[in-house]
Amino acid sequence: MAKDDELLGKATAVHTVVSNAARVPVVAQSCDLMVPPASDPILGTCEFYYRPLHNEYVAKSGLSSWRAIKAWATVWDPTDDKEVYQRLLANRDKLIPGNSSDGLWSRHANFMMRHIGCGHRPPAYYVSYGYYYCSTYGAHLYPQLSDSGKAWLIAARTHLQINMEKGLGMNMHGQQIRVSCRRFPNKGMNMTAPLKQLEVNDALFKTFAFNTHVPAYLDGGLADLPERDLLLIGGQPNIEEWADKETWLQAIDSGLVVGEQKIKTYAKGASDTVENALKKLMSWLR
Repeated sequence: MAKDDELLGKATAVHTVVSNAARVPVVAQSCDLMVPPASDPILGTCEFYYRPLHNEYVAKSGLSSWRAIKAWATVWDPTDDKEVYQRLLANRDKLIPGNSSDGLWSRHANFMMRHIGCGHRPPAYYVSYGYYYCSTYGAHLYPQLSDSGKAWLIAARTHLQINMEKGLGMNMHGQQIRVSCRRFPNKGMNMTAPLKQLEVNDALFKTFAFNTHVPAYLDGGLADLPERDLLLIGGQPNIEEWADKETWLQAIDSGLVVGEQKIKTYAKGASDTVENALKKLMSWLR
């Protein structure tokens, strides 16, 4: 028998006359704030964030579609797609536990199955930034990068998700969230969030997720990449995304560290080479 915290609803059966065909109403509801850990094999994959099962998911490209998908993701109710919802419900017992290896599991699907009928929606970040940019970078940026750049992209993707897992796990036990940066200790992140409320507060979750980007990029080896890779990486976010203050902050923070690292790398070389490299590195931040 399922545990009480896994039940979606209860009803009391009563004896009635045969002619009474009315069904006993059962209100399905669940609001499980405990975020379970993801399984190790899914870390580093785009499906960690979301699996594009819903027909409403649209490609995020160009100014108009970005604005559309950004607005859509914040109000979208994924339960409206009854076919997908029923499919997830049929596998609910496999999608809720930690370390699930189910083929439908994602952070988005796990959230949906833990929050049923309680008014909570998955963080828009899972779809409109996490999954979209992960899949877009993999399809369009990865083939253009050098071997070092390709290794960075894979490593950064994994670090991003590990950092997210660390933050969500910390919020299950306290309000302080700390994510370190191994290569540049002063670039770690530190913030607070109410106990077990990080994932159900869309704005707070977005801030948290963006704050983990710089440590992930740098620990992945961003500061070691050749200029060409850096310029390719810097040119990727859709231009309208730069209107978002948090995107600017992560780019500037990463760019300054990369610039400092390049100065150290080329310290023994000609000063004009360093200056030229820095100009190229920083040009995409303007």
